[in-house]
Amino acid sequence: MRTLHTALAWVSEGTALCSKAVADLDEAAYNAPSLLPGWTRKHVVAHVAANARALRNLMHWARTGEPTPMYASPEQRLADIESGADLPARWLTAWFEESAQLLTYAMAELAEEQWRAEVLTAQGRTVPASEVPWMRSREVMVHAVDLGTGIQFADLPEEFRAELRHDIVAKRGRDAVPTVRGGDADLTAYLAGRPYTGVTTPDGSPAQPLTPWL
Repeated sequence: MRTLHTALAWVSEGTALCSKAVADLDEAAYNAPSLLPGWTRKHVVAHVAANARALRNLMHWARTGEPTPMYASPEQRLADIESGADLPARWLTAWFEESAQLLTYAMAELAEEQWRAEVLTAQGRTVPASEVPWMRSREVMVHAVDLGTGIQFADLPEEFRAELRHDIVAKRGRDAVPTVRGGDADLTAYLAGRPYTGVTTPDGSPAQPLTPWL
């Protein structure tokens, strides 16, 4: 079971994976398709950068008690991603690095009792601030794979993958997730709606793909 400490460690590890993935991308490589339908790599990185800024709002909320939504509106969230995807490669990388570092600083500022403060996610869920590192770890870990530079679900920590599978099943709904078999990395990819191999139904038939999650 995850703890605040393990989630914070996963944020750090996932951020490092994203940094590694974008470090050598030139303009052409950045504009290439990601593993997410309809999104280039620039869209993915812009999304991850905007997410860091949005989660920093929740850290401010928890620290000060001042309600600070993640995004002004769903439209603003999408506009931020599109405008970020139009940035030159080096500017987009700089935005990603800066936003990730500022979120790290914001999380480090919270006292123990502030981690218990309630905040509101973009989906309208009321959660303790201690949920934010888990939310961020999912973003950086899964989208590091989505960049399609060679990072695979098998490269993510085993404990993280197990927690992610549990979370996805809970959010998709157990009735919406078929019974399947396969290695845990491929099962994680399957449940997340990402490319996978070797996942089958109990009778050995190929599993039918799920829609992308996150």
